[in-house]
Amino acid sequence: MLQKQVFQWNHATYDKHVTIYQDDQAASKACILYFHGGGLLYGNREDLPDRHLSEITRAGYPIIAFDYPLAPAAKLDIILEDVCASVNDYLQNVENYNGISLPYFLWGRSSGAYLCLLAAASNKLLRKPLAVLSYYGYGFLCDNWYQVPSRYYCKLPAVKESCLQATPQQMHAGGDLETHYSVYVYARQTGNWKNLIYDGREKFFLLNYSLRTCDRFPCPLFCAHATGDTDVPYTEFLELCNRFHAKRFIAATNLHDFDRDEDSHFTKRLLEATLTFMEEKLPANARYVGSREN
Repeated sequence: MLQKQVFQWNHATYDKHVTIYQDDQAASKACILYFHGGGLLYGNREDLPDRHLSEITRAGYPIIAFDYPLAPAAKLDIILEDVCASVNDYLQNVENYNGISLPYFLWGRSSGAYLCLLAAASNKLLRKPLAVLSYYGYGFLCDNWYQVPSRYYCKLPAVKESCLQATPQQMHAGGDLETHYSVYVYARQTGNWKNLIYDGREKFFLLNYSLRTCDRFPCPLFCAHATGDTDVPYTEFLELCNRFHAKRFIAATNLHDFDRDEDSHFTKRLLEATLTFMEEKLPANARYVGSREN
């Protein structure tokens, strides 16, 4: 049965929480450290569909979902530092995570996948993951798409710059659709997305916050993407896969987060492919933790 535990991280600058999902009847094989999507401007750590939670934990993979601070109150340097700190805290302080001491995968959806990719490539993690699971992620490998008005979002009613005043100015995690999603729409309509998440010169953005200078990815990579993705171009996915020899999952649909439809055959196949990939990447001498069943 799926168990959920939430605890608060004693963080100096914002209210940070962690959620642990675990099936208490399943022998644990490896942990998954999860980071949510939302363009770094909205979203929350508890956005995973129920089907994902139940099937993945039932297969023996506890999921630990972390908060991270959102832009524009926090910029990319602070956000990435926070993500790396979350991973390293798991590696160093297992007693804080229900005593789970296991190999780990990094998993993100959309901007969460981007953060996982950056973290894995940064050499700031105390131990590299078994693999990164990137659901419709990106590495800013292709030019322009992220800093020009999006044709898809420009079809929506125009959002004014004043939307920025509706979100907290202090550092915070968790951005509801009602208050924060309009900021993302504004960013994509105007082409100002990069300016909201990053302060500095283009040269250093590409050097420090893209994967363009990463010659070799440090661990295996699983990438899932839709051919008609409305947010991240399919060409970005192809470049990511080609550059780092990723295992690919392709959905022939015109959605970004296509797996939000739990009944879709794409979602069913995606979860099956994800579990197969993880099984293949488990170390041969993995020490499994028995179930809690008496």
